[in-house]
Amino acid sequence: MYYITKRIEIAGSHRLTLDYDSKCSQLHGHNWVITVMCKSKELDRNGMVTDFTIIKEKVEEYLDHKNFNEVLDFNPTAENLARWILEQIPNCYRVEVRESEGNTAAYELDWNE
Repeated sequence: MYYITKRIEIAGSHRLTLDYDSKCSQLHGHNWVITVMCKSKELDRNGMVTDFTIIKEKVEEYLDHKNFNEVLDFNPTAENLARWILEQIPNCYRVEVRESEGNTAAYELDWNE
């Protein structure tokens, strides 16, 4: 099995829709650190699992310096962002989204499903 990891740092804002009072319901920003992990049993015709440039385009170019509420059609929690990013990247099996030093969410494919 071949594995790659791409770490991307972006700036972005969001406002969460919550069913309780929270300061996160107000528009605020983070310096996000996103880690994308991909794997494949075989390499593509170029000798890659997934081109790092494709990952950068799908994540950084779409989300960096954006208001996530304006470019995504779901409640942009770190958990939801992790799943959305995973679904954008070929061969991706895990994404970690860190919105601050102590707060990280991850989404990983369940190979048993």
